[in-house]
Amino acid sequence: MSVNRTRPAGRHDQRRPETVPSQRRRAPQRMLRPHHWFAERLLAVLSGQRPVHWMLGHTIGEAYDQLAELAPTTPLRARGARPVVRQCHGAQPAPGVVEACASIAAGEQVRAMAFRLEQGPDLRWRCAAVELGTTPHPTAPRTHPSSTPSRSPGVTPSATPSPSGD
Repeated sequence: MSVNRTRPAGRHDQRRPETVPSQRRRAPQRMLRPHHWFAERLLAVLSGQRPVHWMLGHTIGEAYDQLAELAPTTPLRARGARPVVRQCHGAQPAPGVVEACASIAAGEQVRAMAFRLEQGPDLRWRCAAVELGTTPHPTAPRTHPSSTPSRSPGVTPSATPSPSGD
């Protein structure tokens, strides 16, 4: 008589145990699109979290020079809150080219970043240009209503008389 070694000693039925689903379900790793990946990397450099040379193999043309000029001033660094990519959108105007924009938030401050990616013959994406949104200019000081010259209702300022005397 053979002994079934796959069942507990007190169990006499022939059913096999079912597979138990794993307790932790891992969500499948979603591949980031190139413009999302580059937005995170550019943010790390322009906020001072990473050095500029970190992007050396990921840039072409003048993009590295643009980063080298921008990075020392850490234009995306904010006091207190760590900056994050809030939104990132990309458009493909031609095959092998992605033009993207991202909004960067740090606390209450939101900045814009635009960049262009080009795909090389080795099918790797590289950053070809970077631009940051300008900081808002301070609004013009408001003048008090009493400081503006008063006009009579319905009267328009007169034009300068013409030399012909018309």
